[in-house]
Amino acid sequence: MKVKMEEFRDKTTAELNAQLKEKKNELFNLRFQHAINQLQNPNQIPETRKTIARLMTVIREKEIAEKKNSVQ
Repeated sequence: MKVKMEEFRDKTTAELNAQLKEKKNELFNLRFQHAINQLQNPNQIPETRKTIARLMTVIREKEIAEKKNSVQ
C-alpha cells in the first residue's frame, strides 16, 4: 500500500498530522502483534515506518514553505 508523495503534498497540514498520528498508532499495534507472534506480514512494519517518514518530510516541507512565505 505505497502512497505517493504527491498525495501527501495535496493535503493540509492538519490532515497530515492526523494521518501521522494514525500511522504511529498503527506501527505500535504492528509491533505489539509482532511481539506476540500474531503478525501475518512482518513487511508491514518497515513500510509503515517509511510512510511515517514520508509524512514527516512533507510536514517539514510545508513548515519551511510557510516560514519562507512569511519572511517575504
